[in-house]
Amino acid sequence: MARIAVIGAGMGAMSAAARLAVAGHRVTVYERSETFGGSVGRHVRDGFAFDTGPSLLHLPAVYRDLFVKTGKEPLERCVTLAQVDPASRHVFADGTAVSLPNASRAGVVEALDAALGAGAGERWGAFLDRAGDAWDRSRRPLLEEPLRPDWQVLTRDPYPAPVRRRLLRPALRAGTVTEVGSWELADPRLAALLDGYALSYGLDPLHAPASAALLPYMEETFGSWYVSGGMRALAQAVYERCLARKVEFVLGAEVARVVEKDGRAAGVELADGTVGEADHVVLGARPHPGLMPGQEIWQDGDVTVQPRPEGGGATGRFVVMLSLRGARSADAVHRTLVHPADGAAEREAVFGGRLAAHPTVTVLRPDDPSTRPDADHEAVTLMATVAPQGPVRWTDSEVRARYADTLIDAAGAAVPGLRERILHADVRTPAETATDTGVEGGAVPPPALAGAGSGYLHPGNRTRVPGLLLAGGWSHPGGGPAHAGMSGALVAGLIVEGDGFRGSQ
Repeated sequence: MARIAVIGAGMGAMSAAARLAVAGHRVTVYERSETFGGSVGRHVRDGFAFDTGPSLLHLPAVYRDLFVKTGKEPLERCVTLAQVDPASRHVFADGTAVSLPNASRAGVVEALDAALGAGAGERWGAFLDRAGDAWDRSRRPLLEEPLRPDWQVLTRDPYPAPVRRRLLRPALRAGTVTEVGSWELADPRLAALLDGYALSYGLDPLHAPASAALLPYMEETFGSWYVSGGMRALAQAVYERCLARKVEFVLGAEVARVVEKDGRAAGVELADGTVGEADHVVLGARPHPGLMPGQEIWQDGDVTVQPRPEGGGATGRFVVMLSLRGARSADAVHRTLVHPADGAAEREAVFGGRLAAHPTVTVLRPDDPSTRPDADHEAVTLMATVAPQGPVRWTDSEVRARYADTLIDAAGAAVPGLRERILHADVRTPAETATDTGVEGGAVPPPALAGAGSGYLHPGNRTRVPGLLLAGGWSHPGGGPAHAGMSGALVAGLIVEGDGFRGSQ
């Protein structure tokens, strides 16, 4: 039995902790805040409740596997999952709108043809077919196994973009999300649909590789799922599974550094000077200077030494939580995206460190009694991807209020009469995210992508310091609840089975 110290209580860290505990190890989790869950938070006011981070679960198989592997009680006995149908509604700047059914390729094609004109669905379907090829090519090395020593295989984009032949000029292939939208989808609304997927994950469509096609492919193939009680209920279930497996949590305990002895990680030192000894340390938070004094933690040649490409900088999440008078309408859609007329202007603002005058706004209207005090009220959440704290002064009350109004105005296209129904509006910005998570600027990690010369990969789960491993959204395979859960499984496998572990079969 080994002693394991886990830094952070996010979804990836807790996933690793539960798996290591069931393998017979003694696991202690040190969390700087007074609660668990990382970015998976919940805001409650006067009987209204809101998710403050991720709101839907994709690839639920990741957590089904966690619960199967860590106990006899499966995931569905611990939380209630429901497929969101339609998966999303999209409102475009020209007034057209389309609702896309959940996990139905034929249904999506039919809906797009009906709303956007004949041929739109066929083009989107052909795009998803190519995205499926990219998924088959990259799924295992990108998601299901630790970052390989020959990770350079992931520098090549797996998306099989069709050749565009041109008279007397070299042929072209789409290499970015923007190029896929312009050259292959050939409709500004379909391009906006694809851009919306990229932006929701904090990716710049102009620079993100074409392999970002995996993101809509995963959602439209495996579905979008809502957890009753919000995503916080999933975090609670994972936390309780950890407790059931005798994982010890020390909350309000900030780790100042990883203790090193004889050239390997040997425990953690807290801000108050307390030392917790360990045989392995799992870092479930973003690495910071001083973590390992005098030593770099990255493996030689690791992808983390590569510079982030232009437009690949970190972004944050701006959230407006609206408590509304009046019942949720019977025809309300769980998730609506309101797309702006000028996506290029939004991209330039967000990734240039400014406020977008017309952002893409996600409107969330869950049909969940736990989110509202009674049937005569409704809880609605508005979200937008924004520049982090620093480039934008999110601590400025005037900036916060003005941008909340911007999102409310845009959301009126999805919820008619929205402003007149507001009882109170609470705002959460990257400034609050930074305070709660300790991540500079309140940045949110995107998922890993192949291509772009490795610029969209994350640090591998192994480090050059024996005994120190990385889990969570800031490590391979990147951000989002599903990806974080995968990282926890990979770290547990490396500790239990050693460096020969190659992932699930």
